[in-house]
Amino acid sequence: MQPSPQDAIYRPSPRILDLARWIGDPVAPADFPETRLRFRNQRAAAEVGLAALTDAEWISHMGRFTPLPGNLPQPLALRYHGHQFQVYNPDLGDGRGFLYAQMLDGNGRLMDLGTKGSGQTPWSRQGDGRLTLKGAMREILATEMLGALGVNTSRTFSVIETGEALWRGDEPSPTRSAVMVRMSHGHIRIGTFQRLAALGEADNMAALVGYCLGNFPGPAGPEDASPAARLLQQVVERMADMAASYVASGFVHGVLNTDNMNVTGESFDYGPWRWLPRWDPAFTAAYFDSSGLYAFGRQVQAIHWNCGQLAVALRTLEEAPPLIAALNTFEDHYRAAMARRWCWRLGLAPRGIEEDTALIGLCEQAMAESGEGPDAFFFRHRGGRGQAQGALGEALAAYEPAPDTHPYWDDPAPQSMLIEEVEAIWAPIAESDDWSLLETKIAALRRMGEAHGAPPRPAGHD
Repeated sequence: MQPSPQDAIYRPSPRILDLARWIGDPVAPADFPETRLRFRNQRAAAEVGLAALTDAEWISHMGRFTPLPGNLPQPLALRYHGHQFQVYNPDLGDGRGFLYAQMLDGNGRLMDLGTKGSGQTPWSRQGDGRLTLKGAMREILATEMLGALGVNTSRTFSVIETGEALWRGDEPSPTRSAVMVRMSHGHIRIGTFQRLAALGEADNMAALVGYCLGNFPGPAGPEDASPAARLLQQVVERMADMAASYVASGFVHGVLNTDNMNVTGESFDYGPWRWLPRWDPAFTAAYFDSSGLYAFGRQVQAIHWNCGQLAVALRTLEEAPPLIAALNTFEDHYRAAMARRWCWRLGLAPRGIEEDTALIGLCEQAMAESGEGPDAFFFRHRGGRGQAQGALGEALAAYEPAPDTHPYWDDPAPQSMLIEEVEAIWAPIAESDDWSLLETKIAALRRMGEAHGAPPRPAGHD
């Protein structure tokens, strides 16, 4: 679970308007037949001063998109390009969403509210601009589970059912519709930079680099580094940490295209995601990923490749050598993040990169041989309590366990998020509009997040 910012008063800060002329298109939200509130994230709302909204006010702002006071006067559908399954596509952009508002949280961080399923935009192509209710429910589950496992993720802020019948090839149709709002630290993608590079807009690229450095601060790096090189250094470190968080969580995103890569390092946009039922590097989440490009064991490589595409785009502003140097730090950042996150999930104090990396290898081997899933494995061996035999047992015995006083660790089994459970939670919603299983699961995941606490931050970030 991420460190919770302090509760805040509402402080609008629509800084994207400085870039609005070229980064997006003003759009109007869809006029939905109905708006039925299904989920409001009060914990997230408290962090940006919106928890006191009545349900009627919430629906007005998160379902009808009446502008929040002092915020964007009209939503912006953001423009970007991107590599989709490593094939460049210039015909992209927010096709069923938009940036709706920006505000500061209690720690002074800029936070965005963006949508999914809010209607057609100039970038919709042949799409209807809508989202299924099941898709929105799946995004709630993905973000809550990832947050509890310490992944830097967007958060599902609101889900409102909208009363339309949608036809989809991957769901029994007609199916119910919804509009979702997500909260994240930003919505600037690698594909945003790729578009500017493709169009040769160097001045706008420089302005975007400045916007990111100013609003998504990170380590300064070498004093002589250019703004573009400093930004790439920060993004590479963030992406390496995101890749490690996926592996340590046993999570498969499914669609790691460059238009799905937020330069803040936040994981977002959850479509065909899965959690591993067993340790299998070849496991894929998307039925359309026939080559296994984004299989579990290839996600690190894919994310590194995406960082390379950002480096290519930043050649608009910077020579190659400092960008290559920044890109080449990915492996070291990834190894450090893996050691940090793996030990954190096992409830052990790290012992150094070499020893921690060897432990990771022994754990992976044990899971592959036994068929035990990652959730069960980490839970059973938490704090070295699993009485492992052989080389793994000897390695675990050398580590100092972290104190675990939360009652979650005495539960008979850990929380998990396998596809069968997702379908079981959806079934009563579809059949009888019974949301109780979803509500119970959210509470259980947040309890697990409390038991884990916040993951340790990289050196130099405290």
